[in-house]
Amino acid sequence: MTAAHHIRPYHPDDRAALFDVRVRTGLEGGDARGVHPDDDLLPVIFLAPYLELEPDLVFVLDRGDGTAVGYLVGTADTPAFAERLRRDYLPGVAERFPAPSGPPSTPTEELLEVLHTPEDLVRPELDGHPAHLHIDILPGHQRGGHGRALITAYLAALAERAVPGVHLVMVTANTSARAFYDRLGFHDLGIEHPSVTYLGRAVGGA
Repeated sequence: MTAAHHIRPYHPDDRAALFDVRVRTGLEGGDARGVHPDDDLLPVIFLAPYLELEPDLVFVLDRGDGTAVGYLVGTADTPAFAERLRRDYLPGVAERFPAPSGPPSTPTEELLEVLHTPEDLVRPELDGHPAHLHIDILPGHQRGGHGRALITAYLAALAERAVPGVHLVMVTANTSARAFYDRLGFHDLGIEHPSVTYLGRAVGGA
């Protein structure tokens, strides 16, 4: 990492900056502002639940002046997290982001379907990798070793909890992200899907 950047715990004051990071990296790693009718849709699905339900497993990339320019969020227990999403998180956002009235027919409706079906996070093929993560870093702060540092911090936290493995889901078309995860010891878990790839690794090693 560069001298100024460092990894630190999450503080509630980081919320707006982290939302911005999520949106500006939300289109296969590029800027997703204006893609959906409400720019908060992506962070409401893929970021805010972790800030609210798993704040101890939120790691912030600080550029050196208190400003968050990246983050890693995750959970150590995906099935338990899915239950809490349904019970504790979804009721607070469902009115603003209602479920589609029928089968999803647009990218926005597909994301709303994801929000309203947290049980889909749980798959028997992932039993050996109960933890999962999301990581995003603004383009101007990538390629400095920061992603590796975030994942290293997260893996250490999982090791303290005796978690055996971790998985993530990435857009298959994002080939640069795939190369990054390959370098960090993640491998394809062989779950068939038309647009995303499930990757996993042991917490204690590749």
